[in-house]
Amino acid sequence: MPQTQKTFWLTKEAGEAQREWYVVDLQGQTLGRAATKIAMVLRGKHKPTYTPNVDMGDFVVVINAGGAQLTGNKADTKIYYRHTLYPGGLQRKLAKHVLADDPERAIRQAVWGMLPKGPLGRRIIKKLKIYAGASHDHSAQNPRPLAV
Repeated sequence: MPQTQKTFWLTKEAGEAQREWYVVDLQGQTLGRAATKIAMVLRGKHKPTYTPNVDMGDFVVVINAGGAQLTGNKADTKIYYRHTLYPGGLQRKLAKHVLADDPERAIRQAVWGMLPKGPLGRRIIKKLKIYAGASHDHSAQNPRPLAV
C-alpha cells in the first residue's frame, strides 16, 4: 500500500509563522496595483505554507504614501465617504483631496478592501505601517524592499 502525502496545515499556535519585514516605496506607483501586492504579503499568500484561517503574513512598511497615483480620471470622480455618527453627518471627499491631505487613509482603505473582514482581517491590518514621507520608525527590523 503506497504512502500518501499529507497536506500541510498550519495551526494557530504561536511561533509557527515566521515574520519578515518589507518596505514599499509608493512614489509614482499605482494605488490599486500596489494595494493588491501589499494585501497578498500581509495575508501570507506568497508563502508556500499559506493557510487561509491563520494570520501568517509579514509586516509591510509603506513609505511615500502621498506619491501614489490613480489611473484614468479616478482622482476627480472617486469619492471617499465617512460619517461623523451624528444625524446628517455623511461627509464626502474626492480622491485627489484624500491623497493630498491624508494619504495614509487612502492606502489603508484600499488594502482593507482586499483583506477578509472580521477578527482575522482586523489582526492582519495591524501589521501595515504607513508613512506619508520617506522616513519610518522601523529601521531596526531591517525591512527588505518589496517590488510592487
